[in-house]
Amino acid sequence: MKRFLSLLLVISINIQGFHSDAQTVNWKKVKILVYTKNGKGYVHDNIPYAAAALQRLGIRYGFKVDTSADPAVMNERNLQQYTLLVFPSTNNDVFDTDEQRVAFRRYMEAGGGFVGLHSVTGTERNWRWFKMMLGGTFSWHAHFQRFTVRIIDPRHPSMQGLAPIWQKEDECYFEKELYPGPKVLMVHDLRTIDTTNAREKQVFLKNKGYYGDFYPAVWEQQFDGGHIWITTLGHDKKDYKDPVYLKHLIGGIRFIASRVKIIDFKKAYATHRDDAIRY
Repeated sequence: MKRFLSLLLVISINIQGFHSDAQTVNWKKVKILVYTKNGKGYVHDNIPYAAAALQRLGIRYGFKVDTSADPAVMNERNLQQYTLLVFPSTNNDVFDTDEQRVAFRRYMEAGGGFVGLHSVTGTERNWRWFKMMLGGTFSWHAHFQRFTVRIIDPRHPSMQGLAPIWQKEDECYFEKELYPGPKVLMVHDLRTIDTTNAREKQVFLKNKGYYGDFYPAVWEQQFDGGHIWITTLGHDKKDYKDPVYLKHLIGGIRFIASRVKIIDFKKAYATHRDDAIRY
């Protein structure tokens, strides 16, 4: 019995330490790249607002922020300097060449960090490895509306300071080609999505699939050496001046920054974008 209680205590300490470590970041050593390149197709009007918000957060917390829409930044020598990369509402193909894709993949394999916002699951839809990194790829979203999102991991840094139940105007995103690995932190409450339109209800039910009342909205995962945090929230450009959303965003950045220790390309192994993953 004593051994059992001791084991529970160790597990409790380890779990608490996992989250408390993420609260302590030396922001002066953090440098992020906000990558705003979009492929052909729909481009969100929130992207410049997200980039500006991240620059303001950098000033407030003391970390460095670079922004670029030039895929030429995707090379190992340049990526080496960044603690994490942020893709704000990117969509479709955001790299020009497979050499750039390999450089991005090797950065993640080297221990890099990735933060994806809102429509990021619609990025690089034809690249299997990238879709696995995200946890899936975009299938559909309900129309912009007020609905409910619910926290299921209140201890996570990106949930700190948020109400357990958040009434928010946004788009409820769905994914396909789902991969195991992500840990869900917050969910869409599908019971609060407007399905009064018969045609939209049919598409909603198709994309909901075998999920019940809740569908992943925010998640994180360790993948192929890298550290990933995704929030599907953030459609409205006004979000990027909303203190609640910004608290959510800086929490995600803080978490990833705490996970990234060193970018070591000696750990990277891919020479082609589609090399088999070494689990």
